[in-house]
Amino acid sequence: MLEVRNLVCRYGEVSAVKSVSLRVERGQLVALVGANGAGKTTMLRAISGLLRAAGGEIVFEGVDITGASARKILALGIAHCPEGRRVFSDLTVAENLAMGAYLRADTGVTADLERVYEQFPRLAERRRQMAGTLSGGEQQMLALGRALMSRPKLIMFDEPSLGLAPAVVEHTFQMIRGIRAAGATVLIVEQNAYAALEMCDRAYLMETGCVVLEGTGRELIDDPHVRGAYLGGI
Repeated sequence: MLEVRNLVCRYGEVSAVKSVSLRVERGQLVALVGANGAGKTTMLRAISGLLRAAGGEIVFEGVDITGASARKILALGIAHCPEGRRVFSDLTVAENLAMGAYLRADTGVTADLERVYEQFPRLAERRRQMAGTLSGGEQQMLALGRALMSRPKLIMFDEPSLGLAPAVVEHTFQMIRGIRAAGATVLIVEQNAYAALEMCDRAYLMETGCVVLEGTGRELIDDPHVRGAYLGGI
């Protein structure tokens, strides 16, 4: 579904991503793990069109989207759930969800909205509440629901557990598993390496802008370097 070939991304003269390649097959949950500053968020920003690549190619369902606008990439079926949730704090829950469907012109928006409310009953209870007054866990639900409103084929999550209480973190991962089980393909960036590797089909380890290791989630969990550096020797 998605193939990134020799991607290069820079901020000024600084190379944040250095000739990285990865693949996401349809129906997979793929994890991108590594320390802060490894280039993981930059990868997602380049794929979703928020950052222009300095080199390489990004191909989605056979279409070269390198350099395409974020609007076009969303219309093709890639949704990006960014780090920090980034809900519209001065809009209601319902208005935030409507923003997720702003490119759609089909007649299924209302039905999809009801499905989101069924999947996240807390959002239904708070549909008229301002998003900025929600708890961190509720804002994460809202960010997930907003992304789903675009009917994505591929949904990318950037640090979905960041800043959440431990009990809410587990619930967030359950929601992501449910989204994948419902048919979406998932690419996730997550500092909680063990949780991400445990639930993914395939994983890539990034260090200083490069992919240094790839394999199944279990293969990375069992790798001595990953266990020592990222899993606390588990």
